[in-house]
Amino acid sequence: MARSARRAWSGPGRERDLLVQSLKSALAAVLAWLLSSWLLPDTLAVMAPWVALVLVQATVFRSMARGAQQLAAIALGTVLGTAALALLGHPPAALAVVLPLTILAGNWPRLGDQGIYSATSALFTVTASGEATAVVAGERVLAALLGAGVAVAVNALLRPPAYLRDTRKAVRNVVDEAADALEAVADGLGEPLEYDRARGWYDRARRLPRLIGDVRSSVAWTRESAWFNPERRKRAEAIRLAPWYDETLHTLEEVSGHLTALTAILLDAADEKRPSPRPDAGVTEPYAAFLRQVAGVLRAYGRWVAEENGGRRERELDETAAAVGETHDRLRAELPRWATGSPDSVAFFGSLLRHAGGLTDHLAPGRRPEEPSGTERPDE
Repeated sequence: MARSARRAWSGPGRERDLLVQSLKSALAAVLAWLLSSWLLPDTLAVMAPWVALVLVQATVFRSMARGAQQLAAIALGTVLGTAALALLGHPPAALAVVLPLTILAGNWPRLGDQGIYSATSALFTVTASGEATAVVAGERVLAALLGAGVAVAVNALLRPPAYLRDTRKAVRNVVDEAADALEAVADGLGEPLEYDRARGWYDRARRLPRLIGDVRSSVAWTRESAWFNPERRKRAEAIRLAPWYDETLHTLEEVSGHLTALTAILLDAADEKRPSPRPDAGVTEPYAAFLRQVAGVLRAYGRWVAEENGGRRERELDETAAAVGETHDRLRAELPRWATGSPDSVAFFGSLLRHAGGLTDHLAPGRRPEEPSGTERPDE
């Protein structure tokens, strides 16, 4: 808890986002309670602040969408609870009838994860003191509507959320992990190729899709945070960058595929039960140096995607990618010497070079949107 508080205080990040959302939820609940006490003094006091508390969501759009679902669920539960209590006149009997119905209705896909509020609203309606009339039921639905309106207003007007920073961080996580994995392979190639070590490389490469899933989720959050966001600068920035991050996502998927294929080749070579060529020092030393160069290109790409000063980072990426291309061409020219005339060796070493070179094929800059001049980063 103390560490999270320090991170929230020190600068922008996930911890600060959670703190801001928590404070906004509390503010929305208090405002909804005050307004409902003034406008609807005879209704169930908990309805408006209860709805407001849970509807300050991670994006303005989500607050609106879930608010509509929750209002529908609350209205259904309130109406059914009122009808059951009016007809049966006995709260336990009314609960026995209405709760199974509202729990079942809460599973309707259109209500999403807000369906549970159908049953809880019926429970409040039946167990709360007061008459079970249409007027009372209508006031409670109005209180819920008031709470939803307060929640949406607070979320939209007070620091409406955007998630560009999360996307940049997720991209850097993938790039850094891929570069670390390549450097681990390069370091390991200086020693005899062992199956357990090669298996570790392969397993590490196969974990990249999980990190790429974080990028995919962050890109979706970035796009969603632009919907109904009243702050024009944040909305424009999210709309401008979301397609570019889609392209970045495709690039990372290509990198993951080539890295997995490369480590799979080395895993096959390390398996003593298979007649695969096993590289000697004359091959592994220049190849390891090449992998370190490729790792450098990946890190330059991560800096270009995630940091400001795009022009300088683009030049850095261009220069490192050009150096890798020259090394790749030189090693391809030496492939016949490496392979020593064996068709299997040609295929093996050629595949290693192809996948290592493929790691950088999609990293060329040139399509990044221009940074807006004279403004701070919208998510910070």
